[in-house]
Amino acid sequence: MDDTVYRLHLPEVITSCAVFNSPHSGRDYPESLRASSRLSWLQLRSSEDAFVDDLFGTAPEFGAPLLAARVPRACVDLNRAADELDPALIVGASRRTTSPRITAGLGVIPRVVAEGRVIIEGKLSFAEAEERLATYYRPYHDKLGQLLAGQRARFGQAILIDCHSMPHDAVAAAPLIWGRPPNIVLGDRFGAACDRWLIDAATDAFRDAGFTVARNAPFAGGYITQRYGRPRERIHALQIEIDRSLYMNEARIEPNGDYDAVKGMIRQVIATLSALGARPLSVAAE
Repeated sequence: MDDTVYRLHLPEVITSCAVFNSPHSGRDYPESLRASSRLSWLQLRSSEDAFVDDLFGTAPEFGAPLLAARVPRACVDLNRAADELDPALIVGASRRTTSPRITAGLGVIPRVVAEGRVIIEGKLSFAEAEERLATYYRPYHDKLGQLLAGQRARFGQAILIDCHSMPHDAVAAAPLIWGRPPNIVLGDRFGAACDRWLIDAATDAFRDAGFTVARNAPFAGGYITQRYGRPRERIHALQIEIDRSLYMNEARIEPNGDYDAVKGMIRQVIATLSALGARPLSVAAE
């Protein structure tokens, strides 16, 4: 295991076809990044999905692996394509792959954190960018791909649960659900990343646990759900966004008084999702 890039939490026995993934909860900031940034410690951490790896940390109790990033999003964004290089940050980066995300400074190597704060002054060389991808990005995706392939081989299908958090301000862009703003947004790329039964089951599981759930607005799923969600190949991917204000003080990046209760609610959801489609091929053949 490459423990500089991720933490892999495995159950004693894998009994679930699910893989839980937390690509934005990394908090091991390289000293070189901290030294080169003018941002305060809290500002640098503002794009983290802080504590998401812990909130979903009970997945191994229900027979499912949990893969959690150690590398922080401000260093490498694992939920971007490897070629989403920002020419405003990286010398020699192609301008042909420019997208709204890259223009906003949110490429695979981010130029900014939350609220558009610039991470470092000046530019990175292309070699420095490639080193980050080789050191962090590729090993992470190699491991995630291996986990999903192993689950599909074992159970005949794999379910990727991609776990994220959203700033409370983002909820304002979401549709009201029975007159209330959602605190969970599920994204399946409008049906392209998983079959309908998965997002239906996840919606019911979160509602049963006490959450208000929206689908695909304002977040329909990112690069990871796009890359790995192949329902025709029996790999289903679903993105989860949870309102950070439910469980943390966003300004101080600290758990609030409801943290343990919210974690308990999510544990209930994990139990349900982990039980979906979990019959090994050998059993199914009998």
